[in-house]
Amino acid sequence: MDRDIRTTDDVLNLLDGLFAPEVDRWTAGGAAWWDDFYADRSRPVPFFVAKPDENLVSYAERGLIAPGRALDLGCGPGRNALHLASLGFEVDAVDLSPAALAWAEDRARATGAAVRFHQGDAFALTQAELAGPYDLVYDSGCFHHLPPHRRVSYLALLDRVLAPGGHFALTCFAAGAGGMGSELPDAEFYRQSALHGGIAYDDRALRRIFGDLTEAELRRMRDEPAESALFGEPFLWTGLFRRAA
Repeated sequence: MDRDIRTTDDVLNLLDGLFAPEVDRWTAGGAAWWDDFYADRSRPVPFFVAKPDENLVSYAERGLIAPGRALDLGCGPGRNALHLASLGFEVDAVDLSPAALAWAEDRARATGAAVRFHQGDAFALTQAELAGPYDLVYDSGCFHHLPPHRRVSYLALLDRVLAPGGHFALTCFAAGAGGMGSELPDAEFYRQSALHGGIAYDDRALRRIFGDLTEAELRRMRDEPAESALFGEPFLWTGLFRRAA
């Protein structure tokens, strides 16, 4: 007889187990899926390009963020981490996938960028060597791959590592954009034991989830043409929030 639930972590782990193993994109067990995803660097995947997010560039150009310590969650091939380093940030970048990090390290060597790359689960790493505080936590495409109950873990991560007065910024799938991301109700993901590639959010949901932070900007990502030096896709939300000093 199993009667093992007595802590919040016990509940979260139980809920993790309600999903089929093949939908895992957020734990160490999901690394192999991402390795396959990044194995062919020539694939026409929009965010494989070596371009920073247009919103991240805009934040710096408008003085909304300033150089300090930065943590890039789910950094992939490192395009945003390298841009932050070029602005003078001291950057730690995390990803589950060794293949993604190998690509990011190749790009860093080619550009001379000084970024510390870390392979593993961001929830675990931020309780150890990546404890912060960070002046900026940046997430381009990680949050929307979490199951609903892991928003609790995500908010706890921000509470651990984000410096007083620091900023949190993200891009995630936008509901109603006709693009990627499922708009099913939260409960339905558990009934189906699937996340359908990721969860789409609207502005009201993001304001509610990150309501303990002060919103600086929340908008759709701008569409950037192929010849642009920036990455931009209108099926994504972008948000910048500030923690109280």
